[in-house]
Amino acid sequence: MFASIPGGGGDVVMQRARDVLARTQEADGSWKGDYGGPLFLTPVYVAGLYVMGRAPDARTREGMLAHLRAHQNDDGGWGLDVESRSLVFTTVLNYVAQRLMGVDATDPDLVRARAWFLPRGGPLGSGSWGKFVLALLGLYDYDGLTPIPPEPWLLPRWLPFHPSRLWCHCRMVYLPMGWLYGRRARAVETPLLAQVRRELYPQSYAAVDWKEARNRVAASDAYTPRSGWLRAVNRALGLYERVHPKRLRARALEECLALIRGEDEATHHLCIGPINKVLNTVVWHLARPDGPEVRAHLERLPDYLQHSADGTKVNGYNSSQLWDTAFAVQALVASGQAAGARDTLERAGRFLEAEQVLEDSHQAARHHRHPSRGGWPFSTRAHGWPISDCTAEGLKACLLLEPLGLNRVPRERLAQAVEFILSLQNRDGGWATYEQQRGPRWLERFNPSDVFAGIMVDASYVECTSACVQALVAWRKARPEAPVGRAIARGVDFLRRTQRPDGGWEGSWGVCFSYGTWFAVTGLVAGGLKPGDPVLRRASAFLKAHQREDGSWSETLQSCRERRWVEGPMGHAVTTSWALMALAATGDGESEAARRGVAWLRARQGADGRWPPEPLAGVFNRTCAIHYDTYLRIFPPWALSRWGNLMS
Repeated sequence: MFASIPGGGGDVVMQRARDVLARTQEADGSWKGDYGGPLFLTPVYVAGLYVMGRAPDARTREGMLAHLRAHQNDDGGWGLDVESRSLVFTTVLNYVAQRLMGVDATDPDLVRARAWFLPRGGPLGSGSWGKFVLALLGLYDYDGLTPIPPEPWLLPRWLPFHPSRLWCHCRMVYLPMGWLYGRRARAVETPLLAQVRRELYPQSYAAVDWKEARNRVAASDAYTPRSGWLRAVNRALGLYERVHPKRLRARALEECLALIRGEDEATHHLCIGPINKVLNTVVWHLARPDGPEVRAHLERLPDYLQHSADGTKVNGYNSSQLWDTAFAVQALVASGQAAGARDTLERAGRFLEAEQVLEDSHQAARHHRHPSRGGWPFSTRAHGWPISDCTAEGLKACLLLEPLGLNRVPRERLAQAVEFILSLQNRDGGWATYEQQRGPRWLERFNPSDVFAGIMVDASYVECTSACVQALVAWRKARPEAPVGRAIARGVDFLRRTQRPDGGWEGSWGVCFSYGTWFAVTGLVAGGLKPGDPVLRRASAFLKAHQREDGSWSETLQSCRERRWVEGPMGHAVTTSWALMALAATGDGESEAARRGVAWLRARQGADGRWPPEPLAGVFNRTCAIHYDTYLRIFPPWALSRWGNLMS
């Protein structure tokens, strides 16, 4: 049947695409690839090692240098990610990292970098995270930092601004920062650091007005302006730093160290992400030099390294394996040719079973952790931080494998996944990421990062809400008696309310309106909306309005930064796939727009079964692009399968 249907499961395009997925599956049944893109991770990694008197091994060093050289912008700077314009934050850090890895100051590329950042004040114009890392190296004075004291961790937990109410990625970065700030930690002075310090500033280091430097940020780095509220808090904390009681500081440092230990143990020393991973390692190096904590951290540091064609980088997570594998399973099953991919799906099923979290973290309440049992993380079980949408996609994949006899997760554990999803629903009916929303939205006024947005509160997201609604609907089909109807209805209502006047939805973890609209529409249809519903008609019209003349869709990361659709110079296979799947869900899968999109997507495939490289499709905190290596292997065949199934 499918052999005669373009986009169906039996044609050459689909066979090639399935073969690519099968060939690129890991031995453990997962799909694992490059999760790089951000350009501030590698220099933080190098700086952390230098503080500990260490350096990357020769292979890693050469690969890191190659990667940084490959992504230096024409103006001499480095962006927040490999596709962004230059920032002082990342340019200064990448300059310093190369100097710490042995590149001479007279190197032409470093000369170009200095020519870019010196007129912008050097480190004085950097976003706050860059200043902190430089202070840790002794290349910036702690008096020039806006205060990051550890004492807030001693405040009563019921306060709306207790650090435990922050989004977990935010609080897990500022936790070790607070400990290091409270200790005024800095690297042992070396001749190299003294020389680099002289290279970084447009004036002499001794002449810097550090008090003035606290609030100085170059225009390139000031994405999120510092609010009057934040400036007032910083002034108050600055006064506190002058008079803080030593005993209270000591208690706060002990509390931070206990919480850092809890994070390390719950994540098997992987930590939630690479920044707090490096900072936690440095904390233990200073707190217990050569102790077991340091050794455990150093063993897991390489988990974040990615050796790719463009060099060695630090990934944004230890991997995206669970996320990618759950999507790959759904794409393969959607092809209608599961029998031909049985071995591939069987291995994937074993991976899904192995990576579900089976227990809550130790002393979860003490360490401000949400219960974890039943969830799936973004990467692997060892990571220890399950997420709402990762759990939802994992559950959906298992339920699709069940009729094929390939699901390995017992019903009891699937039910635990459902309970985990239900426990994360917010009051507004939506779902956030790792936890329920803990803090009020006004906490975003105190965002101190300069270069990111939406880091303070784990609010509800379109993508997470849609994934959870779809998973609960799938569970209800498998267990009609499951009491999930109210949660589904509340999630559907959230998705309805968040549609923009133009008919689209704003995504937060992919680029941007094409991603958010695909998720929203599929969630709404799963939740009961029928073709012809005004919400779906507006969504379809929104997507058709942004289709290019050649039939494709194209959207860039700038959409996320500007919060409006920004067209790319050429069509993107991933964006086109999202748009096609959204159109199929709205009931417009047989429209002329869909047919043109399918024709473009089929023609775009190479003879090797792959779709050619294109701009990064992932994003976080609105400003930083990140690479999902598997998306070009998963979404085009998935979209073509959806269309082929409609045509059958």
